[in-house]
Amino acid sequence: MERRFEQIIFASRWLLAPFYLGLVVSLVLLLAKFTQEIFHIVPHVLEMQEKDVLLAVLTLIDLSLAGNLLLMVIFSGYENFVSKIDVADHKDRPEWMGKVDFGGLKLKLIASIVAISGIHLLKSFMNIDNTSKENLMWMVIVHMTFVVSGVLLALMDRLEGSHHGAHGKAGAAAKSDHH
Repeated sequence: MERRFEQIIFASRWLLAPFYLGLVVSLVLLLAKFTQEIFHIVPHVLEMQEKDVLLAVLTLIDLSLAGNLLLMVIFSGYENFVSKIDVADHKDRPEWMGKVDFGGLKLKLIASIVAISGIHLLKSFMNIDNTSKENLMWMVIVHMTFVVSGVLLALMDRLEGSHHGAHGKAGAAAKSDHH
């Protein structure tokens, strides 16, 4: 009975698969928005001011970073929690696939969020005439919160890694003392 119960629990990981499929649909939605932005920019690029072109390009970069973030979450989440993606022999398989654990995914996620937040902040600074000082202040506060959170997450992961390393070394030393 216990074995059957554990098999059911283990099989329940497949309930996450539709979430990742939904994220793939979200990636398609981002592509649609990216394409819409390109078609909006290209015909008017010669009549746009430099600042407006830069803002449009930052929007494209922002959408691209969000797409990269989604792809990392889809690949890493699926491989960490559902099943291995069996494309090891494919020449285009990214090197990081199968190597990003949950801790690494957290750090990549917060780094992407910081980058996206930084782009939004840069866009606001470039369009400062149309941005209230209060909104700008809150954007800086939120951005710095993301930055500090990222640094703290990285620090916690590093401390956890050295903590496990110290216990591993102490345990190995204790075992060698017994022999």
